[in-house]
Amino acid sequence: MAGVSPAQADSVLSGLSIIESQITKGRAPKTGYTRAQFGQTWADVDRNGCDTRNDILKRDLTAEVFKEKTRECVVLSGTLIDPFSGETINFVRGNVSSMEVQIDHVVALSNAWQTGAFKLSIKDRTAFANDPLNLLAVKGRLNSQKRDGDAATWLPPLKSYRCDYVSRQIAVKIKYKLWFTAPEKEAMVRILKSCPEKPLPTS
Repeated sequence: MAGVSPAQADSVLSGLSIIESQITKGRAPKTGYTRAQFGQTWADVDRNGCDTRNDILKRDLTAEVFKEKTRECVVLSGTLIDPFSGETINFVRGNVSSMEVQIDHVVALSNAWQTGAFKLSIKDRTAFANDPLNLLAVKGRLNSQKRDGDAATWLPPLKSYRCDYVSRQIAVKIKYKLWFTAPEKEAMVRILKSCPEKPLPTS
């Protein structure tokens, strides 16, 4: 199943079946990794006139207020129900206040680099870094706490969200043909055994 797309996986197998079938490998060296290897930060890859950060804020927040004359692109404020903690966070754009809500790469960039993304083209790495499937608006402090952890080293404190979180990581790694480490796979299997029929997300 290593080359199956999330859409195919969704209709054929559960996330548990897919992760159980994966062959594991150790992490490659971090040598050569920089943020620049994943292209422009928050690029407008879908060419809708908005950068990716604002696209995700618009998708994940409610009661958004937009900056005037930005075609409802730049989010000035809104409310986030943080998926990692379940907390309600009021987002207000500002040099300091913006950090209260951050955009998490569900599969962290350096984690991706060490599990196969170093082999991808810069175009594919840019797509990975800006893919809505791999992005969530979350509580800033928890995003900072996670750093580049995988499922073996960090999981959302809200236990009821862990199946969704791990399923999303699997979908992203399958889509970009990244591999899983043995501890990561073990952690994912453990989580998904509580929701064995859960399909992978496709968006």
